[in-house]
Amino acid sequence: MIRVGIVGYGYWGPNLARTTAEADALAIAAIADFSAAARERAGRRHPSARLVADWQDLVRDPMIDAVMIATPVSTHFEIALAALMAGKHVLVEKPMTDTPERAARLVEEAARRRLVLMVDHTFVYTGAVQAIRGMIDDASLGEVYYYDSTRVNLGLFQRDVNVIWDLAAHDFAIMDFLMAARPVAISASAAGFLPGSPENMAHLSVYFEDGAMAHLNVNWLSPVKIRQTLIGGSRRMVVYDDMQTSEKVKVYDRGISVSDAADPEAAYLRMISYRIGDMWAPALSAKEALLSEVETFAACVETGAAPVNDGESGLRVVEMLAAATASTRRRGQPVDLRLLEKAS
Repeated sequence: MIRVGIVGYGYWGPNLARTTAEADALAIAAIADFSAAARERAGRRHPSARLVADWQDLVRDPMIDAVMIATPVSTHFEIALAALMAGKHVLVEKPMTDTPERAARLVEEAARRRLVLMVDHTFVYTGAVQAIRGMIDDASLGEVYYYDSTRVNLGLFQRDVNVIWDLAAHDFAIMDFLMAARPVAISASAAGFLPGSPENMAHLSVYFEDGAMAHLNVNWLSPVKIRQTLIGGSRRMVVYDDMQTSEKVKVYDRGISVSDAADPEAAYLRMISYRIGDMWAPALSAKEALLSEVETFAACVETGAAPVNDGESGLRVVEMLAAATASTRRRGQPVDLRLLEKAS
C-alpha cells in the first residue's frame, strides 16, 4: 500500500483525497492545511488521516511514500522540491510551477532520484480526450489542421494567476497530449477589467512545427459557461463539448477535397469540392478522470513507469504559459518557444 500525504485541503484537495481513498493501491496517511477549518473538514471525511498545520511536518514523515500538492501555484515549487528531496513521489496540481526554470529544476530532481513526478492534467484522462487521441493515432482524422477552443465562464477569479494560467493551462495540456507536432511560437493578448485583479480574458494563437494552428479563447467574464473544442483534420472533424452530459464528442465526416489541375490558379473554383458525410458520437468511458489519474500515479510509483502527464509534460505546459504571458506584454507579438526552452 502506497501511503499518501496531501498538502492543501481547500478547493481541489478534497477531490484528490476522495479519489485517493477510492484507489485500491493508495491510502491517505496525512493531510496538511494551515486552516483549522479545512483540517476539521478533512478529519470528518478521512478520520484515519493524521492532520497537520505545517506541510513540512508531512514531507518529513518517513512513513509517507508520496505527496499530492493542491495549493496555490506560487507554492508548488517549494513544496514539490522538498518532497522530492525527501525521497517522496509527487503529484502536483496544474500548472506545475510559476516559471519554466523552476519546472525544469523539479524535472531534474525527480530524474536524479528516480522518483515519479506527475502533474495533475486531469483532462488527458477523460474518456473524451482519450477517444480523440485514439482517432488521431489511427489516422481516422487524417492530418490535424487546427485546434480551436472556447473555455469561458463567470469566475472563479484567482488571486495569484491570471486567466491564461488558470484556463489555458487545460488546453495546453490537452494539446500536448493530442498533437504529434510541438508548438514553436505563441501569440497572446489579454485584458483585465476589475481593479486589483489579474487579466481575466485572453485570446491566444499557437503555431506548430508542422503548420497546424490552435486558437484559444479564455475568459472569466462570460455570462455563460462554455467548454467547446473544434479539431479539424484532413479526413474528419471533431466537436468536443465538455458541457454535454452525453455525446460529448461528435465526429463529422466532413471536409474539402482538392483535385489536381494543370493550372491551379485558373482552375481554383473547379478544384475545390466539399464532402458532407455522416456524424456519429463514439462511446466514451464513464470512469472519473481524476480516479484514473490517481490510479495511474499509483501504478507508476509501483512500476517506475513514466505517465503521459509527467514532469516533462508539465514543463512544456509551463513553457507555453510563460510564452503566452510574455506575448501579452508585447501586445501580441509572437514569442518563440524554442528560445524559452534553451533558457530553461
